[in-house]
Amino acid sequence: MTPRLAALALCLLPLAAMPAAAEIATPLAPTQVTEWKAVYGRIEARDQLPARARIGGTLVSLSVAEGDLVEAGQPLATITDEKLVFQLGAIDAQLQSLASQQTNAESELKRGEELLARGVTTVQRLDALRTQVEVLTGQIEATRAQRHVIEQQAAEGTVLAPTTGRVLDVPVAAGAVLMPGETVATIGGGGFFLRVAVPERHATRLTQGAEIAIETGTTSTTGTLARIYPQIQNGRVIADVEVPELSDAFVDARVLVRLPIGTRSALIVPQAALITRSGLDFVAVQDGGTTSLRAVVPGIPEDGWVEILSGLTAGDIVVTDAATNTTGADHE
Repeated sequence: MTPRLAALALCLLPLAAMPAAAEIATPLAPTQVTEWKAVYGRIEARDQLPARARIGGTLVSLSVAEGDLVEAGQPLATITDEKLVFQLGAIDAQLQSLASQQTNAESELKRGEELLARGVTTVQRLDALRTQVEVLTGQIEATRAQRHVIEQQAAEGTVLAPTTGRVLDVPVAAGAVLMPGETVATIGGGGFFLRVAVPERHATRLTQGAEIAIETGTTSTTGTLARIYPQIQNGRVIADVEVPELSDAFVDARVLVRLPIGTRSALIVPQAALITRSGLDFVAVQDGGTTSLRAVVPGIPEDGWVEILSGLTAGDIVVTDAATNTTGADHE
């Protein structure tokens, strides 16, 4: 006897052989259930900011690597430009020369004032000496400001983290020659979220704020559909899902996400109504004064209920824990 014939023979046995229990007869009616779309989402940083070189020069030190956690303003690398050292030396020499000229001009001005008091020189000559002192003083201040500019350029050789977060990429190495504006490291900060791409035929069914089911492989959790972008890319709608305490250990990791895309009618029975014999599933159905077993194809049980994909129709009276008066299996 084949396994299927054996299963049918078992179905013909009366339910008197089953343990006695109270019958619970429930008319079957369609129920609205949420329809889910399974897609893969990627873990992305909300902000991906590059830490760039502000001056050109040689990268002499690099203190971070991919995966490191950094704080905003933390030094990441140091760039030096030897020309700035030479320029500072030249400016210092100019300041010394101007200081000597200023000292001499002040001495000439003081001598001119003494001569004017004796009536030996003229006021015009004294005004010229005073103007010369003021010009040299202005030149000294301008040269000092120029020195401050070069000092600031040298200080900008320190590359700072633009935000608090995790280092995602370091495309350079110590000893490299960099130009102003080149990226030294990319920092991901501002929190992490899931970005999903859904086929555009489901675009009108997505609702902002809907609850999302997420499976990370080891655990299951829920998130919120935070944003739906209006621009469709490559036939897909881009959406962001916020997940509390989302792990940022692996950025761009793929995570299975189930999105609610609408509702549909389904026939749902208590999981206790299923009777399994030899690998086949049956449900006790009451018809008139008798109860018979009907072969069904169930879905995945969830929270004590299971959807019947085929085998039952709306209006059937489902009996849970039926005990007697079963005439046999009725297959559809």
